[in-house]
Amino acid sequence: MTVRLYWIQCGGCGGDTWSLFNAETPDVIELLNLLNIELLWHPSISNKSIRAQEQTIEGLLSGEEKLDILCVEGSIIRGPGGTGMYDEAYGAPKKNLVASLAKQARHVLAVGTCASFGGIGADGEIEATGMQFHKWSRGGFLGEDFRSKSGRPVINLPGCPCHCDILAGTLAALVTGQEMELTGHNTPLEWYGMMVHQGCTRNEYHEFRVEEKQFGEKGCMFFHLGCHGPLATGPCNKRLWNRRSSKTRVGVPCFGCTRPDFPQQYSFFETRNIEGIPIELPDGVSRAHYLAYKGMAAAAAPERLKTRKTEI
Repeated sequence: MTVRLYWIQCGGCGGDTWSLFNAETPDVIELLNLLNIELLWHPSISNKSIRAQEQTIEGLLSGEEKLDILCVEGSIIRGPGGTGMYDEAYGAPKKNLVASLAKQARHVLAVGTCASFGGIGADGEIEATGMQFHKWSRGGFLGEDFRSKSGRPVINLPGCPCHCDILAGTLAALVTGQEMELTGHNTPLEWYGMMVHQGCTRNEYHEFRVEEKQFGEKGCMFFHLGCHGPLATGPCNKRLWNRRSSKTRVGVPCFGCTRPDFPQQYSFFETRNIEGIPIELPDGVSRAHYLAYKGMAAAAAPERLKTRKTEI
């Protein structure tokens, strides 16, 4: 049975699209063929005329043509003043088209952090928001109670960009009818049920509080250099980028790009702290226990960790 997919790009940079185009096994063409997906529209690769595109939309909105999967990339732009006219499609606010298509779709995917939570512009004059969340709060554009024709809420696939394997895996699960357990933020538990910190090659340095205050060393970047690894859920150290690496593996702090508040309104390369203690502690850890444990851990750090060498 053919699965019909429509991809609409709203307020975003297109990075999630290019992440998908970097998929290797399978690549995007193989993926569509394997899952028998008919791509009704994608702004980067479709070549329909404007009239043909309008006819496709008319058929979907009338119910004459079925819509199995709606992929929304980029935030929903509601400005100025709730009109949505900052982002138009065919002479009307694009947000109206998104709402109408979502009502017809069997499954709705918010691809990337902007579509999931609002992302860039969520606090600005463009009045950006996510499909069913506004940052940490439920609701967003479609409202907390929205359900697609499958009975599911919007499935959020955050990341800046979303990893191509996550999107491919989610599409495969939906097409083949596999069960998909979601987290409290409507993200698939399979990929967002772990912290970025899990699997980090610098994990042992963190456990013994071997800290780094400058880049280029092997120690933990959480305490001083702004790493969000213990604060953000995501598969970056499980599903490696280009099948070989991640930010923390090359000495760059995790920016927390899967978090609802990304991009945060403070420095990416500096950990906010009070007297050397990070303001945000690892998920689920109390401040009192953290203070007691980390003091003992630092004192017990093995010499092999303390005498780390500068990476070249």
